[in-house]
Parts: sequence; C-alpha cells; structure tokens
Amino acid sequence: MKVDINVCVYNYNWFVFIMRRVYLDWNATAPLRKEAREAIISSLDIVGNPSSVHYEGRLVKGLIEKARLQLSESFGCNPNGIIWTSGATEAASLMMHDKKLNCSDIEHDCVKSHGINRLNVDQNGIVENLDEFVLQGANSETGICQGGNIKGAIMSDQVQTFGKLPISFNWLGVDSAILSAHKIGGPKGVGALILADGIDAMSFIKGGGQEQGRRSGTENLFGIIGFGASSLAAVKDLTDGVWERVAELRNKMEMRIADIASDAIFIGKDVKRLPNTSNFSVPGWKGETQVMNMDLAGFAISAGSACSSGKVKSSQALKAMGYNDITASSAIRVSLGPSTTEKEIMSFVDAWSKAYKKYAVKTA
Repeated sequence: MKVDINVCVYNYNWFVFIMRRVYLDWNATAPLRKEAREAIISSLDIVGNPSSVHYEGRLVKGLIEKARLQLSESFGCNPNGIIWTSGATEAASLMMHDKKLNCSDIEHDCVKSHGINRLNVDQNGIVENLDEFVLQGANSETGICQGGNIKGAIMSDQVQTFGKLPISFNWLGVDSAILSAHKIGGPKGVGALILADGIDAMSFIKGGGQEQGRRSGTENLFGIIGFGASSLAAVKDLTDGVWERVAELRNKMEMRIADIASDAIFIGKDVKRLPNTSNFSVPGWKGETQVMNMDLAGFAISAGSACSSGKVKSSQALKAMGYNDITASSAIRVSLGPSTTEKEIMSFVDAWSKAYKKYAVKTA
C-alpha cells in the first residue's frame, strides 16, 4: 500500500490542533529544534561524499568537522575523541562489545545487555559497590542523578544529562561517554561516543575506515549537522536559565498531585534529579492504564523509558531500588521541556485528577 507522507503529516497536525495535544514525554525524545531544522535544510542540496578528495567531498567533510567542533565546545571534550554513530545504543555497543564490565539494573538495556555483573542500587536510586563499571549520569525514568559517583567509570551514559544540567566531559573523570542527538532536540538516528585522551574503541563495523577507523560507513551528514547545531542551542538554554523554570513547573505539578492523591509515591524526590522529570506511582493503578487515560485526554506521558517494542513493562529501575511489583508497575513518568507552559501542566493535573478520582471510587 502506498503511503503519502504529506497526507500523514497533515492529518497528524490537524489531529494535534483538534485534540489540543500536550507533549510531556521529553525524556523519550525532544521536538526538533529550529536551529537543527535550519541547519539540516541548508545542507540538503549539498553533493559530495566526505571520503572523496575533490572539492565537493572536502566541503561535506568540512561540515562534519564543524559539527564535531560544535559538539566538542558544547560537551567540553576533545574533538578528536568524538565518534559519530547511529545513536547512543550503537555508541554503547562500540565501547563495550569487547569488554567485560559491571552495571546495575537501572541502566538502559543497551548497556545491561553487555554488562556481566549487577551492581547494587540503594533505595534512593544510587548505585553502590562500583568496580570496573559503566554508569549513567541520570536515569531516564526517575531522573535521579548519580553525581560524582560516576568518576572512574569505563563508560557513562550522559544521554539524559547533556543539555539539562551543566556538564563537561573533562569534569567527569570517565574513560568514555555516550550521547544521543534527539534527546536535546536534534534529529533521530544519530549519536556519539566520546573518548578521553588515550582511550580507544575497537570497531566492530568494518569497511572504509571512517571516523579514524573506529566506525566505518559513510557518515550521516544531515544527522551530524543537526546534532552539532542542537548541541549549541541546548547549552544556550542552560546558560539562559531555561531549565530552572522547568524545574519550578515540575515542582508545582508534584505539589498539586500530592494534594490530590495522598497515596502517590514520588520516586527520588529527596535526591538530586533532572530538572524536568517526575516519576510517581499510585500503587495498584496500572501505569499503562494511566498512560492510556492521559492519551485519550490529549496528554503524552509514559510508563517508564521508551521501549523499541512499544510495550509497557514493569520498571526494572524501580524494582532495583527495592519497590515491589505493584508499585513499579503503577509508576508513570512525566517529563517536561523548555516549551512546556504552566497552563499545560495545570491542565494535565486536572485531567489526571479526574482519572484518579474515578480509580479511587472503583477501588473504595
């Protein structure tokens, strides 16, 4: 069956207008920034393979290196240590595929699939007994930050922290880090592995020897250009105090929900979290049911991290923190962004409150 993408986009835009949709799932993916869109559009008609030695090839190669410098400036790392990949999943695999490292159950699946031993997690979501380990900067589900705990890591997942918290790779004290463009408003399908000086990665994708022989394959020009532009814009948001306002909105939302539902449990509320993330559970009220209720009301939220299968799973992160199956399967995540307004948040609280009261009546 032939699908007209223009019709699909038109129908989606009309649906958003009619439903007055509110997007509150920024940790899954952020809307494409105008800076990234403009940078991508400006490069669409450029011809040339970056591995070619003629003028057209050198022009494209120059654009890729410009983006490398932009990311280097934004993330505080050596540009020679940046390896472009198809996303953070590939970046993690590139760094870990020939190593035996330890990790916890709060890590992303792409990390856990390579980890050999499981590290303990305390009730506040902080990882313990660190040794030859990989560790995320912040958990995508709970928003809980590991802080200085990551120092000494062989690899650190900084996908959620980059662009939301002041961060520099050179401060971290880790061998490597992974990033994803679409989490900061860049295009989907592009990421990066960042290597400290003196650290290398063994390529498992063989071919033409691109990316200094570390990752073969013709580079994703449009994705890389968008990544570079979005990284600069993301850091500007930080310096402009945008995420401080987001944190205030998140806190207002949690106060309202706590007033409505005395049985709500806010995960990680007493420790440092990402400024935009709220994970809370009403034990017994299934997270997937809440997600569906809110979706019908016009709000996009999630019940945990985004999953490739599209299925809702009981949170492994919450279970690792000691929460039982009922609490873990009843958790939802609301993640805000720079464009989220107070009106949208209060509308969400009102819609969630109506659904909660119906649930409370049924279980009374």
